[in-house]
Amino acid sequence: MLDFIYYPVSWILWFWHRVFGFAFGADNGLTWALAVVFLVFTLRLVLYKPFVKQVRTTKQMQELQPQIKELQKKYKNDRQKMALEMQKLQKDNGFNPLMGCLPILAQVPVFLGLFHVLRSFNRTGHGLGQLGMDPVTNANTPNYVFSAADVQSFLSARIFGAPISAFITTPANELLAFEDWGGIPSRVSIAAVAIPLMVIASVATHFNARASVQRQTPEAAANPQAALMNKLALWVFPLGVLVGGPFLPIAILLYWVSNNIWTYGQQHLVFGRMAKEEEAKKQAKLEQRAQNAPKPGAKPVDTRKKQASAAAEGESEDDAATTNGAAPVAKASGKQSGQKRPGGQKKSGNRGRANQKRRR
Repeated sequence: MLDFIYYPVSWILWFWHRVFGFAFGADNGLTWALAVVFLVFTLRLVLYKPFVKQVRTTKQMQELQPQIKELQKKYKNDRQKMALEMQKLQKDNGFNPLMGCLPILAQVPVFLGLFHVLRSFNRTGHGLGQLGMDPVTNANTPNYVFSAADVQSFLSARIFGAPISAFITTPANELLAFEDWGGIPSRVSIAAVAIPLMVIASVATHFNARASVQRQTPEAAANPQAALMNKLALWVFPLGVLVGGPFLPIAILLYWVSNNIWTYGQQHLVFGRMAKEEEAKKQAKLEQRAQNAPKPGAKPVDTRKKQASAAAEGESEDDAATTNGAAPVAKASGKQSGQKRPGGQKKSGNRGRANQKRRR
């Protein structure tokens, strides 16, 4: 049913097993361990650009938090209107929330596919999804792209005496599958390899989450949903590795550790580049300000004086127009001809002439 996942995972694992098999031997446990590790690296390399997009999306979402809060407050009683305004805000800012989940969602089918392919090297169990084969039939049955010889090579591979497909709680009847291919492993040897990997995976998960949380803005960290996710990432997920570790094959624990190592390095690389980009933008703004600033020794221009001089020029233009015979603009003062006195009587415009006649 999920062969479209199982076969690609098998091909990548097969390729890296062939590569490292030339150096260390096909049956070496280190060969199979490195094949699993580089399967993780191959996946993460493919998802590098989506991861960068995820980081930028997360940062952009943090920057939009004030506007999102305003919309939530404004339309708290109208869910439909709030959803429309949120979509408009996301569209205007080129923001796609799905890009923040894509890298994580893409790793889930690979994790499940690897778990199934590794478990299919030992099909002697009778649980859910198991075929209940006897050890001989299992060792002579191909596993997806792996031949029967590859299955036998995998069963004989050991890391410090532990098969990488074994887990601490492996049932006793499933351990019989390894009897003809290096002997039945002890639970002590399996635990001696699995427990350190569980602890390393748990600690690495915690520190990766802490590095991500520390880069959040105070506004984003104060968001109730973000605060809940931060607590899950910091404490619940690492604890889940410790609790679920005894039920996971050693190869899956290797997958988890190598995935966290890649994440840690990739975060520092991506966030370092983004910090350089922001610093370059700040420098560009400072240079722009420096270019617009007056040169050393030059007298700074006062904008208020400029406005006053512009007003004076306008008045001189009016005076010039009056001199050239143009009608001057009447000023709104109480000295205009025919204007009423405070008592209501009109002020005579030819009062001076009447006085001159009397004197004569």
